[in-house]
Amino acid sequence: MKHGSPCSRRRAEQRLPPHSCALFEKGPHGDQIVSGLLPDHGGRMATARSPCNPQSTVDLGAQYITRTPHYAKKHQSFYDELLAHGILKPLTSPIEGMVMKEGDCNFVAPQGLSSIVKHYLKESGAEVSFRHRVTQINLRNDKWEVSEERGSPERFDIVVLTMPVPQILQLRGDIANLISECQRQQLESVRYSSRYALGLFYEAGTKIDVPWAGQYITSNPCTRFISIDNKKRNIESSEVGPSLVVHTTVPFAVTYLEHSTEDVQELIYQQLESILPGLPQPVVTKCQKWRYSQ
Repeated sequence: MKHGSPCSRRRAEQRLPPHSCALFEKGPHGDQIVSGLLPDHGGRMATARSPCNPQSTVDLGAQYITRTPHYAKKHQSFYDELLAHGILKPLTSPIEGMVMKEGDCNFVAPQGLSSIVKHYLKESGAEVSFRHRVTQINLRNDKWEVSEERGSPERFDIVVLTMPVPQILQLRGDIANLISECQRQQLESVRYSSRYALGLFYEAGTKIDVPWAGQYITSNPCTRFISIDNKKRNIESSEVGPSLVVHTTVPFAVTYLEHSTEDVQELIYQQLESILPGLPQPVVTKCQKWRYSQ
């Protein structure tokens, strides 16, 4: 059970023997894969599409990709590949409150951040199975037997786990006994922050009159970041309405982590209206809870 392109590329560079890859993803489809495939940017690569118009999208996870000088030197080939395929392009839209360090370069994904994951999966040739939640891993005759909620167990030579640490510690089977006490203590010490993201889709022709494409918020207990996602990507169309996404602060998410999504969505929207008075009414909304954000 392996992830895609980075594994495939390194296999070729190191002249390793070919092997087949399988990927189990608990999400329902490729737009919602949240496992990190791009080096330096793990997790939260989820793109939501409006049911009214699939061309209208919002990134409910990572908003843009930052290439630091260190990562440019270490992983330039990955960035070159994504830029050459048009999967990434330079971020040129104004983001208010963004902190830029010397040598950093930011990129956006015209088709949404999930397009990065889709590219690597396609390149890897991996067999991808959605709605597969791994529950148990056992060692059988030097093979790893992976069981999930539905279907028969499957066996692999190598298993790579990319789910959050708390979910790894919940796995049953031999894997629970193979983790040493010291390793378990280290894993149990890992802490995650949590966030909510709210995506809003608008009718074609709707105007959201702000001078920025994205804005970091420092004075609101609920809202940390707002993006006009189509504007962030420099995509303007008379046929596709604008899309907006709000990311909450960590304290807000921790406070309301176990509340209903409907109640949390209403609270986020109320705070958004206080920041952007007179905001048009969206036709569709999508609220995403990131229990394991960073």
